[in-house]
Amino acid sequence: MSQATLRFVLEPADNARLANLCGACDGNIKEIGRRLAVEVRRRGGSFEVTGDGDRPYLARDVFQRLYSAAAAGVDEAAVAKALAGCAPQLPAATGAYGIDALNANQRRYLAAIRGHDVTFGVGASGTGKTFLAMACAMDALAAGEVSRIVLVRPAVEAGEHLGYLPGDPIQKVNPYLRPLFDALRQLSGEGRVDEHLKQDRIELAPLAYMRGRTLSSSFIILDEAQNTTVAQMKMFLTRIGRGSRCVVTGDETQIDLRQQESGLVDVLARVKRMRECAVVRFKPADSLRHPVVARILKAYDRDAAASR
Repeated sequence: MSQATLRFVLEPADNARLANLCGACDGNIKEIGRRLAVEVRRRGGSFEVTGDGDRPYLARDVFQRLYSAAAAGVDEAAVAKALAGCAPQLPAATGAYGIDALNANQRRYLAAIRGHDVTFGVGASGTGKTFLAMACAMDALAAGEVSRIVLVRPAVEAGEHLGYLPGDPIQKVNPYLRPLFDALRQLSGEGRVDEHLKQDRIELAPLAYMRGRTLSSSFIILDEAQNTTVAQMKMFLTRIGRGSRCVVTGDETQIDLRQQESGLVDVLARVKRMRECAVVRFKPADSLRHPVVARILKAYDRDAAASR
């Protein structure tokens, strides 16, 4: 596909609106360029955009749409909405946070999250199940598709015995939600995460305290789901309200429950024929950690198979 260069000027001239459009360190411009795969050069209010096919024209439309409303400020949600309005063919699931699928199973996973109410990401550790779910959640929040992200994880050997730990319910479960926090901060920075928490756009919802709730207009992530009981999984899935999406992640080989069936194993057998649900299975070969991790996982799988 041939490249084209488009030059245009944003009018009327307004330094305040232009500063809002560009964002800190031209962050908004860089984001639009990355999403549309174009190169953007700017001198004042004059822009030069180079890219394949009609992408420079899409970029111009995005900049003009944002500039027309820039007096009130331009945040990540405004950028995401402008991109969706001017270039709806772009994948929205992970675009705003720069996350791309690195293998076939990750591509299936992202497509499943976009196209289903409930997605189960199951399999080996280090394959990006939780991180990609978090990226999709942050994109949905930025685009205004949901009003909050709800993070859920079983705690204390899946037994939910939190009473002896000091602090309020959130402080008690905070150590077990740390991997989710790490993914959030990697995606959007510590300051932005703290802001979302203060404004209740990100909520910590310990599994032990979810009974009786209905979570509407939310992107809900249940991590380490192999350590839920059958009753807990049923309770969790029946919390999903209107306008919500849910991603459940877990590894069936890492079950810590004692003398109880895993709710993840049980539910996977129940949702096989439900069109609203998708199951994507990751293999040790999909691991993105140090190459030795995949070999270690395979060695454990061989031992498990030999003991059956």
